Amino acid sequence: MLITRIFPLISFVAIIGFSGCSTNVDGHNPSSSVYAELGGSKKIEEIVENFVVEIERDPVILAYFDGADINRFIDKLSEQICHRTGGPCEYSGDTMEQVHGGMNITEADFNRTVDLLINAMNKADVPHPLQNKVLRVLAPTRDEMLYL
Repeated sequence: MLITRIFPLISFVAIIGFSGCSTNVDGHNPSSSVYAELGGSKKIEEIVENFVVEIERDPVILAYFDGADINRFIDKLSEQICHRTGGPCEYSGDTMEQVHGGMNITEADFNRTVDLLINAMNKADVPHPLQNKVLRVLAPTRDEMLYL
């Protein structure tokens, strides 16, 4: 079962921390960011862990992850959320087009995945107004993922 493979990977990611995070040298002020409102990397880590469990429980969305490197997914999604919410991380992964090319993700499945992310944030006790801020900063990736 995937869960038995995922939880050790999540623990590994939690131990090594956010490898893409560094001190902020570009003058960006994370104290006034969505990242800061979330509470930083610990909350992002919790959201990503919850999201992986949500994906595992959804056979439609889980099919998109067949053969995926779950450890890399966890690491890069954490980096991306950290970066896009104004945290001190740089996203070092492939473009959304590169990652999702050939998947032919439908709008319905994209929306279903957003619902899983919302479930993950609910389980992490992220207040709804803050969830909306997170979704707002992630929304631009939508067109980079659909029907490729």
